[in-house]
Amino acid sequence: MSTRSRQRGGGGFVGAIKADVQRLHGAWMELVFPRQRGRGHSVMGKWKPETLPQKIGYNGWSILGLFGLLLLYPLTVIGLATRYYAAKLDSTRTRLGIVGVTGVALLGWGLLTVAWGAMSYMEQVDIPIDSVLAVAAASAVATVSTALAATCTKVGGRAVTVIFAYPFAMTALFLPPVVAALVTPSLHPYILDPSYEFAAWALDNVLTVGGVNEYLRSNYQLEGAAYAAMWLGISIPLGWFLGIVVALANLVRPSE
Repeated sequence: MSTRSRQRGGGGFVGAIKADVQRLHGAWMELVFPRQRGRGHSVMGKWKPETLPQKIGYNGWSILGLFGLLLLYPLTVIGLATRYYAAKLDSTRTRLGIVGVTGVALLGWGLLTVAWGAMSYMEQVDIPIDSVLAVAAASAVATVSTALAATCTKVGGRAVTVIFAYPFAMTALFLPPVVAALVTPSLHPYILDPSYEFAAWALDNVLTVGGVNEYLRSNYQLEGAAYAAMWLGISIPLGWFLGIVVALANLVRPSE
């Protein structure tokens, strides 16, 4: 067991959870009351309520924070996992640079486009030219999104990373397969059909609040470019969500 683990409330899985919960709860308490997280206050010590109104407010705020932890800690776990894999990608981006990352994306997707185009000219394989163009369009989307995500991560602070970098990264992940599938019938069962089933599930179970599902069903049809618009609409808030939970994880367990 490391010295740091002992200082943070014990070793192992239980100790790590205890330290995380204490830090989250301390951050919650410090929104209203001073010197609650115990960091940087070794001389003055942790602030404690003295009067009856202070004790009532302090204990009430503490109990409210405990209920919030039931929601926040699972999000923190998601944030820690996301941060781990994002750090791996960021390490690659640091080594290669923005131009290098963009070049790798361009090379990978470019080779796929060339291979798809070569297959279209083979007599044994009947691939319409529209499918080749679709793969080329998907390649462009992936390359541009990758370059924008890398640029935002490099030049921006935490806010820019959360607002822009994560959504661009999700766009690079979700949108290219959809764009390729739109004009490639053989890909429909693997991409568009599951997308339709997911949309139906979301309308019936998630977007029922305020009649959003009825509005969408009355005004939009999920066909053609609407699939791309749907996944673009998913990738942006999903990127924000992942960025926020990573920021939460940084609060609980600051990166070394």
